[in-house]
Parts: sequence; C-alpha cells; structure tokens
Amino acid sequence: MDSRSLVPHPSSSFQLPIANLRSVFRPHDVERKLAKLPNKDHENLRSTYERMLERGPERFQVKPSGVPNMAALYHELPNFTDALDDVKRHVALSQDCRDGLEVTPMLLLGPPGIGKTHFARKLAELLGTGMNLVPMSSMTAGWLLSGASSQWKGAKPGKVFEAIVDGQYANPVLVVDEIDKAAADAQYDPLGALYGLLEHDTAVSFVDEFAEVAIDASQVIWIMTANDERCIPEPILNRMNVFEIEPPSPEAARQIARNLYCSIRNEHGWGERFDPEPAQELLDQLAELAPREMRRALMTGFGNARLDQRGQITADDLPKAGSAKGRMGFIQ
Repeated sequence: MDSRSLVPHPSSSFQLPIANLRSVFRPHDVERKLAKLPNKDHENLRSTYERMLERGPERFQVKPSGVPNMAALYHELPNFTDALDDVKRHVALSQDCRDGLEVTPMLLLGPPGIGKTHFARKLAELLGTGMNLVPMSSMTAGWLLSGASSQWKGAKPGKVFEAIVDGQYANPVLVVDEIDKAAADAQYDPLGALYGLLEHDTAVSFVDEFAEVAIDASQVIWIMTANDERCIPEPILNRMNVFEIEPPSPEAARQIARNLYCSIRNEHGWGERFDPEPAQELLDQLAELAPREMRRALMTGFGNARLDQRGQITADDLPKAGSAKGRMGFIQ
C-alpha cells in the first residue's frame, strides 16, 4: 500500500476524509496477460488490460478523519440504530493509526420498503467512499459478481472488478440488494464468489474470471439486504453481522415522514412555495406507509397542492391506497 495521503472532495456529512493510495492490482500481471493475447480476437479483453495499465493500480482508500457526529443519521434512520452503532465502532478502531477502515460485512434483514438501500447510500456518504448497487432479484447469471470467462460471447468483468478497477476507491461500498432473491441452478451460483470475497484473507487476491488478474477486494465494505434469511446459505450468513431491521414505530415513522418532507422541499427550487413544516394530519397519513412509499406519496402531494395553488399539502393530496392511478403497494 502506498503511504502517501491525499484528501479527496469533502463529504457533505462531516469533515474531510483521510485518503491513502492503495494498489489494487499488479501492473506486471496485466502486462504479462496482455503480451500473451493473440493478435486477433479478444478485443474486449485487450481493451480492459490497456485501460487498467492506462489508469494505473492506485485507488483511494478513504476513512473519516475522526469519529463523525452521526446524530443526524440516528434521527433520520431510527430503526437502524444497531447497524449504525456497528459502523461507529469500526470507524473508531481505524482512528489514530495507519490502518484502513475495515467493516465486517453486514446483512440488513427486514420487510420490503423500510429503507435498507437508503441506509447503504447514506453510509457511503458518511464514509466518503462510492457506492455500487448489485440487484440480485433480476440477475440469474453466476458471473454477476465474479465476471464471465472471456471465451464466452459478450463476456465482461463482474461487479466487483468494475467497482474497484473502473472506480475511484479501493474500499467502495458494495450493496448486494435482495440477496435472498438470487436464483441459482446446478451450473451457476450467483453467490458463489461471496464465499471468498467475504473473507479478508482470500479477498486480497480475488480473481475475476474475465480479466484473470488478481485484484485486491479485501477493503470492500459489503452490505447485503434481504427479506428472508432462510434463502441465504448458512456459510454466507456466518460471514456477516446480521441486523434485523424492524418497521419504524408510529412516532419514528412520523419523524421519517417529516425528514422526507423537509428534504424534498429543500432539494427543489419549487420547495420555497410550500410551508417549512408539514401539517400534523399529513404526517399521520404518511406514517401508515413504508418509508419507500413515503417519497412517492409526498411527490404526488406536492404536485396536487401546487395544481391547487396551495402552499400546504393535505392528506387529501396524497394518492389513495389501492386506487388504479395511485396504488401505494409494497411490491418489490
């Protein structure tokens, strides 16, 4: 690992993060593979090797420059307290030393729509690193994470390779969304690569099946989301800290709804036309929805109120549950 320290762009969550440069592959390995390629064919693979050499092996390995004030996150995500506590412990361990931030892979287990992916995005912002989403529900190919052999037509690197080699960070947040929905058959197991990737000692020399060059994936911050742990192999569960995320309490749901109202209002120029605080009856109505549904309902409410030239959203402005045009279901 390179000992030089750099400071990338500031995170909006707190003070500037500390960044070292870490080599994520050995250029000699890439040069050797490139030299052995035949003159014809394998153009995608040749392009990949050339791109790796052009960019070089060094990527930012970032961590907060101090234990950040996470009060706003606890306030915004009241049902993720245990997971946030775990992150804070790992950040504290990485302070006042040259060690990188090492976070035990975590599984966020809970019903649809309660904000698991939103939590992962906020965590990436907090840590100052990038986030990559790997949706397993619609992916059946075993090469999704680990890449497909270059011998296959249309083959390409996997998501881990793309996040590290094509990205800016040696320690990106990788979110494997709906891991319990991964479809496996006798030939290909979409989760097979995780057995090695979730272990620090083996992840340090992860080999993508397309590029066939060892890359250092040991610093990846893994977050899995799932609705049902029974569909996840036990050896993978044993490699993670499992956090059962409960639906927010009625009062916590009201707070989440208020936070969303203020966030949407502040993010848009048209927000200044609306009251700074939502009405209590509006919060009562929104609190009955899953957090995922709240944003869609609020956007509809803002639009309906604006059509009526009003600066306050009422409960009547929200979509009607079960209506053909505004159905607020919990379908994933």
